[in-house]
Amino acid sequence: MTENRIFCIGRNYAKHIEELGNAPDSACLVFMKPNSCIVRPGQPLQLPRDQGAVHHEAEVVVRLSDGGSNIAASQALDCVDAVTLGLDLTLRELQNTLKAKGAPWELAKAFDGAAPLGDWIEFHGQFDLAALPIELSINGERRQSGNTRDLLYPIPRLIEILSRSWALRPGDVIYTGTPEGVGPVQAGDELRLHSAPLGEFVWHAQ
Repeated sequence: MTENRIFCIGRNYAKHIEELGNAPDSACLVFMKPNSCIVRPGQPLQLPRDQGAVHHEAEVVVRLSDGGSNIAASQALDCVDAVTLGLDLTLRELQNTLKAKGAPWELAKAFDGAAPLGDWIEFHGQFDLAALPIELSINGERRQSGNTRDLLYPIPRLIEILSRSWALRPGDVIYTGTPEGVGPVQAGDELRLHSAPLGEFVWHAQ
């Protein structure tokens, strides 16, 4: 199935909110990326040049096979057909400048290559999306480690929220948020995402 829209959730882990100095907010933060952001495992990961620091944000990602509007959280997992891991790459300095101006984040979040995306693992309820581990290592050093049990908005709730504003469609993708430990990526780095139920996905930054 071809990816359709890419929905991204910000500030969905409490410790990540703290590490960036953001105030807790009861609202769910949503932004989007175009398909040109996708980079498959093994493809070169071309970093932006001369735009400041590029930060990694490791995330659990789900794909929908069904959808519609006003989906109840209790029914939401019936819409999930596949799961993987991904990276929400962020031009951090530019994002901070845009935030200070109250401007949209697209320039910092939606540049080409900003959404490395692992291979899809078909989901039939064989693992618990509410207790899914994720780990990112760079050059063999662990940088991020988290678990979906700590999501402020669990995956069913995210689908419910998104379906209030958009009629969700097959192929829609949801990046569910990143745990703490975000930091810079440099040209030459090897980025390795891992989760026991999902496997391992690798990119080389250039």
